[in-house]
Amino acid sequence: MILERAIPEAFLELLRGQCQQAIGRMDADMDAEGTDTIGINHRGSRYFVSNCFREQPALRAFLFSELMADVCRATLGDDAYLFWEQYVVKGAETGMKFSWHQDSGYVNYPDHKPYLTCWCALDDMSEANGTVHLLPFSRSGIRSWVQHIVEEGSNDKVGYFGSDPGITVEVPAGSIVAFTSLNFHSSGTNTTNRMRRVYLAQYSCEPIRSADGSTLWGNAEPLLKDGALVVESPASETSP
Repeated sequence: MILERAIPEAFLELLRGQCQQAIGRMDADMDAEGTDTIGINHRGSRYFVSNCFREQPALRAFLFSELMADVCRATLGDDAYLFWEQYVVKGAETGMKFSWHQDSGYVNYPDHKPYLTCWCALDDMSEANGTVHLLPFSRSGIRSWVQHIVEEGSNDKVGYFGSDPGITVEVPAGSIVAFTSLNFHSSGTNTTNRMRRVYLAQYSCEPIRSADGSTLWGNAEPLLKDGALVVESPASETSP
């Protein structure tokens, strides 16, 4: 579902303000390793900086807000956990594409229940700056986890090799695009002269663990229990 301009301005400014700090941390990691590529991060071109909320606690005000609780109630139900979060940024003019994949394709435990991806647009999104393309189940015919193949060069995991271009999502800044972790999606290159910034907040209906339950994948911080917020979002001057 697409929730246009759902993010209040104060939260939007919070997410934008924290973005450069996340990029700077990834650039520093690349400097330390003497490389321009770490995983699917490519310096100046494409960034996927995850678990930012651990070092940037101000982000918790958004992640554990009533807004995100409402989205989770409408999609996951009465119980929800923060599973993962990350900034997804494409550099101006050189922002790389991202290949067709399921978010679940990046999870090593294929038996997990589908989780929720909230693709939060921090800028106006268009075909020109590399917005997301979504492939509905009705067109892919695939509703389950599939094995992905690592693409040489980009290090992307690819799970769909068909010709369907999907639905191009062009939305204004502050919009939330919500879809399941089994929906195939991709994104194009950023050909504009400005960065394209997205904040990805992902929630699950239960902790995602290995089959024997011994290993936790990602995070499992409670957001909702029986429909109620487990904890109030941290007080913040930037909160609406």
